[in-house]
Amino acid sequence: MSEHELADRIAALMPRAKADLTELVSIPSVADPRQYPPEECRKAAQWVADAFTEAGLHDVHLAETPDGSAAVLGHRPPPPGAPTVLLYCHYDVQPPLDDAAWTSPPFTLTERDGRWYGRGTADCKGNIVMHLTALRALGDDLPVGLRFVAESSEEQGAGGMEAYVERHREQFLADALLICDTGNAAVGQPTVTTSLRGLASLVVTVSTLRGEAHSGMFGGPAPDALAALVPDGRPRPGRLHPAVQRLRRRVPAGRDHPDGRGGTAVPHPRPPTRASTPPRSSTWPMSRPSS
Repeated sequence: MSEHELADRIAALMPRAKADLTELVSIPSVADPRQYPPEECRKAAQWVADAFTEAGLHDVHLAETPDGSAAVLGHRPPPPGAPTVLLYCHYDVQPPLDDAAWTSPPFTLTERDGRWYGRGTADCKGNIVMHLTALRALGDDLPVGLRFVAESSEEQGAGGMEAYVERHREQFLADALLICDTGNAAVGQPTVTTSLRGLASLVVTVSTLRGEAHSGMFGGPAPDALAALVPDGRPRPGRLHPAVQRLRRRVPAGRDHPDGRGGTAVPHPRPPTRASTPPRSSTWPMSRPSS
């Protein structure tokens, strides 16, 4: 098939692609049972499974993941000697929050000024329909094998898909992975994203001075724990222990802090005028790139 023939096929399929996206966006597949019934995610999953079965994938089915979400899986064998590409997408969406703040209903695909609006239109139901339209356009001329996965725990970050992959690695073996959950640098400019940032959840506990101290009087002698941990604003877990050691070395020797603990000395000539020291333990959620 020539490039011109492929372009003509895609152009002819665009009305159907819009109809597919309209139907898929109308399903409020918010993966948070506190806000939307879980049945909506199941409805979207079944829609995806039926559509990709019709498009020629084999053994399309719903796989239960440890967090209770369902992933849609399918495959298509490669031609002899051809590589296999894994297509990734997700059908869950963020909640619309205040419907009244939307210019158009969030779960109704609306065309305005040449653009399509609706929850999930770009992230990531539009990408699902893109995969679907590409398969229909290529038909029997698909030059590679395919593995397909569409999950529903991406927006919540619950880790269901991650845990499933760890237990069933053989189902995801491929020569290349195509994640179409990103964006273009500009309208009409194809863009290739080569790396993505992951998410890690952790709890940081910082112990500070027990007594209150005025930052203007004691901001120098009293070490600032948070400033030592993230001096450049970028938290790195590997830096925590060395930072604590440096804090200990900064404590003035030979004096006691007013709370009576020896070795953590801060001169205290008068009562503080206002509290500026954080509580003895504080917790910050932080994210860092995952490897």
